[in-house]
Amino acid sequence: MKAIRLLLVSFFVLCVSTANVVADKKYDKDCVINQGFPQAEAEVLATFGAIAESIILGAGHGYDGEYMDQLISYHAYGYKFVEFNGGESFDSAGNEHNERQLFGEDLEENGVIQFAAKDKTLNVAVYCGNVANLTFVSDFVLDHKDYGVITVENLITLLFVKTKGEWKLVHEHHSPVKPPELVSE
Repeated sequence: MKAIRLLLVSFFVLCVSTANVVADKKYDKDCVINQGFPQAEAEVLATFGAIAESIILGAGHGYDGEYMDQLISYHAYGYKFVEFNGGESFDSAGNEHNERQLFGEDLEENGVIQFAAKDKTLNVAVYCGNVANLTFVSDFVLDHKDYGVITVENLITLLFVKTKGEWKLVHEHHSPVKPPELVSE
């Protein structure tokens, strides 16, 4: 009986130590802060470009238009998804409705005059090759059906996760840039 116990304990110790070695090799702690991922950064930027293209092409062409479906396909909706926008919080269904409504219905046809980031504000940070944070100050000019031409200047954070080989949005945060008179020097 003692021999079996000793054998089991030895086997358990071997399994734990092997698991730790495999875990240490799989997860490099420096990948979070210090390691660059240029290929992944390029993929995230290409995904962001495709998102912009679907917004531009779908503007004013309907809630259920082809390009609105394409825009929605760049999201990983589920119980973890959340959007912060205009001081409110939205789940997956709320985000999808907001995007389809604004870009598909509320804008004039071809109502995206400009979809850009303010100069030198676009940043991509990739963590361990499968999570990315894209931040920028928006420089959007939209032709809205009710409000006419409007400029949207927001601080935007888009959180992406790579799943099944594709970068998908799992979080969006939009907040207005403070007007210059409120910014302290």
